[in-house]
Amino acid sequence: ADWLRENGIAKAVKKAGRIAAEGLSKVVVKGNKACVVEINSETDFVAKNEQFLTLVDTIANALVDAGVKTVEEANAVSVNGETIENLLINATATIGEKITLRRFEVVEKADDEVFGDYVHMGGKISVIVVLKGSDATVAHNIAMQVASMNPSYISRDYMEAEVVEKERAIQTEILKNDASLAGKPEKVLAGIIEGRVSKTLQEMCLVDQLYILDQGMKVSQYLKNNNTAVTSM
Repeated sequence: ADWLRENGIAKAVKKAGRIAAEGLSKVVVKGNKACVVEINSETDFVAKNEQFLTLVDTIANALVDAGVKTVEEANAVSVNGETIENLLINATATIGEKITLRRFEVVEKADDEVFGDYVHMGGKISVIVVLKGSDATVAHNIAMQVASMNPSYISRDYMEAEVVEKERAIQTEILKNDASLAGKPEKVLAGIIEGRVSKTLQEMCLVDQLYILDQGMKVSQYLKNNNTAVTSM
């Protein structure tokens, strides 16, 4: 993906990271715990199957209370006398496609925090965010922002130094391959690089993105207006 960007083949970048699998994700919230889970099938057709939808719901509800952290541990969780692994095997046999638990995460919040969740296209994308305070509408809107704009970090404070250096290296290579900038002074080129690095990193950070429901402000301003902050996503 980095090579594609450096050589200007931007449209191929998103496709390079796709996972060759269909299926659905789901969010379940119970009190101060929430779980987001992804179950894979081989085709989109099966992902709309009523039995598959029920399976996703059953597993998500089981995992929110199970206290497990890995897929291996999750597969051993018992649901009505059967392990999740057996539920998946039985579904595979009945439906006729390989059904797998790909990943999940259980999130906990404090009493003075609120969950925001958003499920897009029936489960193609699922998001959980945790915000300070108790405004469920704001939390839901931020979850929708995450689903739409796919930030990698809440803010620059959460970003590792090597991420910044990697982006700087990529932008440097892009400039080297840009004939229109040949002969420009080093100081000018350095300024262009830093400007592009800053712009890319802003797009990667939730609080620096333009707020999708009001393009006149950034997410940071929307959060400030509502006296809240994002603690996790």
